[in-house]
Amino acid sequence: MSTQTSTGTQNGAGMPPGLVHIKPLESTIQERLEAERRRLFSEAGIEAAVASHFAKPVERPFTRAERDTTTILFGGLTWKHERLVQGALEGLGYHCAPVPTADVRAFQTGKEYGNNGQCNPTYFTVGNLVQFLQGLEAKGMTRQEIIDKYVFFTAGACGPCRFGMYEAEYRLALRNSGFDGFRVLLFQQGGGLNQADVDAGLEMDLDFFLGILNALNMGDVINEVVYQIRPYEVNKGETNRVLEECMEYMRGVIRRHRPFDLREKSRTLSRLFGNGGQVGKFLNQLTTDEYTAALRHVRDRLNAIPVDRTRTKPIVKITGEFWAQTTEGDGNFNMFAFLEREGAEVLVEPIGTWIMYMIHQFKQKIADRAGVEEGQTPPPSWRLDQRAKIALALRKRLARMTVAEKIFEREYNRIREALGGTAHGLVNQYELQRLGHPYYNSRSGGGEGHLEVAKNIYYHNKDLAHMVLSLKPFGCMPSTQSDGAQSAVISHFKDMIYLPIETSGEGEINAHSRVQMALGEAKSKAKGEFQTAVESTGYDLDQIRTYVKEHAELQRPILHLPHYRGVIGTAARFVKHAGELMRKEGVPATRSVQIQTPLMAAH
Repeated sequence: MSTQTSTGTQNGAGMPPGLVHIKPLESTIQERLEAERRRLFSEAGIEAAVASHFAKPVERPFTRAERDTTTILFGGLTWKHERLVQGALEGLGYHCAPVPTADVRAFQTGKEYGNNGQCNPTYFTVGNLVQFLQGLEAKGMTRQEIIDKYVFFTAGACGPCRFGMYEAEYRLALRNSGFDGFRVLLFQQGGGLNQADVDAGLEMDLDFFLGILNALNMGDVINEVVYQIRPYEVNKGETNRVLEECMEYMRGVIRRHRPFDLREKSRTLSRLFGNGGQVGKFLNQLTTDEYTAALRHVRDRLNAIPVDRTRTKPIVKITGEFWAQTTEGDGNFNMFAFLEREGAEVLVEPIGTWIMYMIHQFKQKIADRAGVEEGQTPPPSWRLDQRAKIALALRKRLARMTVAEKIFEREYNRIREALGGTAHGLVNQYELQRLGHPYYNSRSGGGEGHLEVAKNIYYHNKDLAHMVLSLKPFGCMPSTQSDGAQSAVISHFKDMIYLPIETSGEGEINAHSRVQMALGEAKSKAKGEFQTAVESTGYDLDQIRTYVKEHAELQRPILHLPHYRGVIGTAARFVKHAGELMRKEGVPATRSVQIQTPLMAAH
């Protein structure tokens, strides 16, 4: 170790005379390492490279002053969800537009301008944005005008799958396609409600948060109800026609909504509490009838569509990767429309399940890391006061998240009831964790984690679906792990019909063929179930159909059907319900039957 001794009255560093200055050992080691590195490089004739670390590109911000001249683009959901989100943003004063549903050409555009080895949703969504901008340019706008007058809003994440790289992929493809400088606004899953820039053009405040959540929840419930009706409609195409009218009506309702402001309610209270703050906005959200009244109008419009529920159709539950199980286009081989053409009833997955899953996982993380938070030193065992303080803080955090769970579920159920109550409720996340954990560790993150496994078991055990179809992108890491666990699930549930389908820009014919084979088994199961249900009523099918024609309420699409153990299909449940009504009215039966008691709703 080198030392230096000062002999003057004061050395150069202000050190007292005679005091020995010792150079830190770590500094000495680093200097010697660097010297040896330079020597070796010199002998080998290698020039030492200067380290250049990656830094996120500095992007021109979207400011409040640009709001009136800038259009916010977004996409990636169903057109029903996007129509309502558009209304919510318009109601907050933004100009916005959803990009069209991604097609195969968008996939090819994404591959052309993006990196190799990306997952299917990346190519579709990134290419779809580039394709939309190219369309604006083809209509006469200059690239600079497009960059100045449009921004793109999307969700982001920290991974661990390739979803964490979407932002970089958007920027790369935009640069490669000639739109360098086009702004991408990212809403991080782990971020707060407010942007750092107080002059931000997109204000992620509580009004924004509530508006988007309301739009997504209404989109979820309307979407599911429509998928319940369309397979049984008497007049082909009527459901889609009515749906288009209803979605435009609801977009107008949401657009006309104005954020809660106490100053408009009471001058006296506003002097005391200002505009009401976040508490007032939350209370208004929990008590207002503005949206539920509009949804009851939508219910009445949908309820006027005549249906025939004596058609036997297997119920196919959709699970899988978030985007692949949600989009309605080439990104999942137009699978929902294909299933309906093949004679199935599709049970879609709500976005609300994913939101509840994120809350649940965050609660789990809080509980798992209790006492070992970063930068926190656990107090000694005898400091009971400090340990009690930490325990209280933990309970408060968990309580806040539990309240968030309850409020979200309550609001979702309010929308369900306003639309007639036939849509399924949100599945309990704790039950899903209990079902999935033995096969897929619930602490494993990425994608939908344990949900794919858990939902497969749940919908099978609860008699809610004849078949589970899992849609995921080709090479999706979390879903591939899930598929490995599903082999154990299937071995334990012998009569389960489960089919995973990997999606890409190609392979549609092969995927449809595989689905047809599995669907054939589900159809056979549904037909046998229906025949057994008819026989159990004591009436012939013609008798039941005649009775239904004489009772208009049984021809309406929004009808609560009881659940029976071992009975899944809508047609089978319907004839059993009709048979019960016929017995109550004293309609003579053709044979004696053993009456099966209905169960409580399982979901």
